[in-house]
Amino acid sequence: MKRKIFLLIAFSIAVLLKAQQPVDEVRPFVGTTGYGTTNPGALCPNGMMSVVPFNVMGSDLNRYDKDNRWWSAPYDADNAFFTGYSHVNLSGVGCPDLGALLVMPTTGTLSVDFHQYGSTYTKEVATPGYYSNLLDKYGVLTEVTATPRTALHRYTFPKGRSHVLLNLGEGLTNETGAMVRRVSANEVEGVKLLGTFCYVAREAVFPIYFVVRVKAPHVTSGYWKHQRSKQGVEADWDPDDGRYKIYTRYQKELSGDDIGAWFSFDTEANQSVEVQVGVSFVSTENARENLDKEQGAQSFDDLRWAARKSWNDDLSRIRVEGGTKEQREVFYTALYHTLIHPNVLQDINGEYPAMESGKILKTSGNRYTVFSLWDTYRNVHQLLSLVYPRRQVDMVRSMVDMYKESGWLPKWELYGRETHTMDGDPGVPVIVDTWMKGLRDFDINTAYAAMYKGAMTPGKDNLLRPENDDYKRLGYVPLRGKNDYSVSRALEYYVADNALSVLAQAMGKTEDAALFRQRALGYGHYYCQEYGTLRPKLPDGSFYAPFNPRQGENFEPVPGFHEGSAWNYTFFVPHDVVGLSKLMGGKRKFVDKLQRVFDEGLYDPTNEPDIAYPYLFSYFKGEEWRTQQLTRRLLHRHFTPQADGLPGNDDCGTLSAWALFSMMGFYPDCPGVPEYTFTAPVFDKVTIQLDPKYYPQKELIIETENAADSTAYIRRIEVGGRLYKKYRIKHDDLVRAGKVKITMR
Repeated sequence: MKRKIFLLIAFSIAVLLKAQQPVDEVRPFVGTTGYGTTNPGALCPNGMMSVVPFNVMGSDLNRYDKDNRWWSAPYDADNAFFTGYSHVNLSGVGCPDLGALLVMPTTGTLSVDFHQYGSTYTKEVATPGYYSNLLDKYGVLTEVTATPRTALHRYTFPKGRSHVLLNLGEGLTNETGAMVRRVSANEVEGVKLLGTFCYVAREAVFPIYFVVRVKAPHVTSGYWKHQRSKQGVEADWDPDDGRYKIYTRYQKELSGDDIGAWFSFDTEANQSVEVQVGVSFVSTENARENLDKEQGAQSFDDLRWAARKSWNDDLSRIRVEGGTKEQREVFYTALYHTLIHPNVLQDINGEYPAMESGKILKTSGNRYTVFSLWDTYRNVHQLLSLVYPRRQVDMVRSMVDMYKESGWLPKWELYGRETHTMDGDPGVPVIVDTWMKGLRDFDINTAYAAMYKGAMTPGKDNLLRPENDDYKRLGYVPLRGKNDYSVSRALEYYVADNALSVLAQAMGKTEDAALFRQRALGYGHYYCQEYGTLRPKLPDGSFYAPFNPRQGENFEPVPGFHEGSAWNYTFFVPHDVVGLSKLMGGKRKFVDKLQRVFDEGLYDPTNEPDIAYPYLFSYFKGEEWRTQQLTRRLLHRHFTPQADGLPGNDDCGTLSAWALFSMMGFYPDCPGVPEYTFTAPVFDKVTIQLDPKYYPQKELIIETENAADSTAYIRRIEVGGRLYKKYRIKHDDLVRAGKVKITMR
């Protein structure tokens, strides 16, 4: 009896310890509704492959349908109609693309129309690297997991006739066209065209190559194609007019806009069938090699636990103690989200598609893609530099290589194509911030040449700064069109130029440093005393009228500003906060006006331009408490472990990174400047593992006394055992400290 009790206690302890792993704190459903646009699919950290339940088409049961509105996610938690698993997806973005190669299990009579073969589902389970559900219509248990470049599906069927469908006509991409080729009864290969991100990147298209294998006995297979509608007698003669035509004997290539392949077989009750999917952006041969080498003879459970381990290893680079269960779940889910993008682009043999060309190149390291830089330059890359510096260096190398291949740094790059989405020159602060933090094993001279080119090239030839002629001549970008984002773009240029000035000074290029710093201060052109905000200006120097500083809220189109109002941009001068305060009439007026933004609901937590606003109070002695109050209040209000637990599009981890830093107690509020601002941590202890290749200490510990008291404020900061009297700290001082102790009272 005693032995049984001992074993029970030991088992309970083992279960408890297992539950305390960071990977078990992640809630993949966070952000999957409420426009967070994340998804609960299976993937590995920064992996090329993601395999995601696709539930945004085909039925009135769905609240959001990709064919009825602007929609950018393959999954929404409020939807109910499942039409397969999509492969290679974007997370947290606001524009549709990718999310294709839909694989769907069915039973009974073969149907290839997704309106008919789709199903409601129950019993959803999602953990990092794994997703599962039960299809109501078929009684099929579906499970998926992933390696960096491949997916493995496991379907447990009832007794009877069963099928696996590969739909190549549907997805989130705005491009059409695919080709599929039968290799054997169990395997097909092919290519599908993706791209036209945000509907405006008309030439930013690229192929995805695939291999799909069904591991089941006695498989029969074929194709389908949706036939175009005909007119008159031609329609009478064609029995497949405007319908899906099923091919049972044709075995060569099939191409078209709305095509697919099917596999059929007989199953016993509870028989499991596995489907392997390998992808590449180079060739079908590489897709097959990726599949063979990354999966080999490993079982589904082998791959699932390998994916789990890779996630737990990465998530364990930061360990938190204390806080509530909900806070730990928010924290590790946010860290999970920041490690989804960018993604590796190269195949297992090192080959990848060169930027903006048809060339295939080879790398010995990691080549990354999906650079949503207008978002991620603000905090994601700062997090990577601190916690995953080797990955960050590879990302910067990828950006510099994109310049070598195409002549320009990326702005919003997607699988080797530049989409030109959003504003500014966001690669500059990323590269500068990385180098200034001591991560210098990349070609800084080539990087500087690339940044200098973007800053100086005339507008008509400038892919990054098309308004550069006005900007250089006037010191600002004038309003020349109804909704041309002129102020937003200029503000982004000011941030980039300040970062470039910081780097130029560090490299001994003093004349360049002075030039770019002077340009970075041009924001004053936009300040309007009448309204106390930034305001669009015309080419003759006069202010645009009529003007409403609140126009632009809730993504309403507005002259001069992109996805926001004048209030969302007025304090977006992170490199000269004190100078901006003087322009506004001094500290008191600045603080009162900034506080008004929060008191009157003018702050927009769903988008990037004003996310650093809470930290600006800490530039002024005696006002630091406002930063601490606001970060805790905003975390509590906008970040939860529920499906609607993000305030807006996660934007490749940017909103999540804001939550991460804020919960740890410091934030990089000025991109390109290697400094942080302290705020009130929510955990008793945070231990960040540091990479000895780049940092002198093996870890950074942040201990907080009385962190649980949401009404307490910072009374004392010790850095490296010494009293620290400031609320801003240089990166070098932070990583050399070993320990930061914060006392809250």
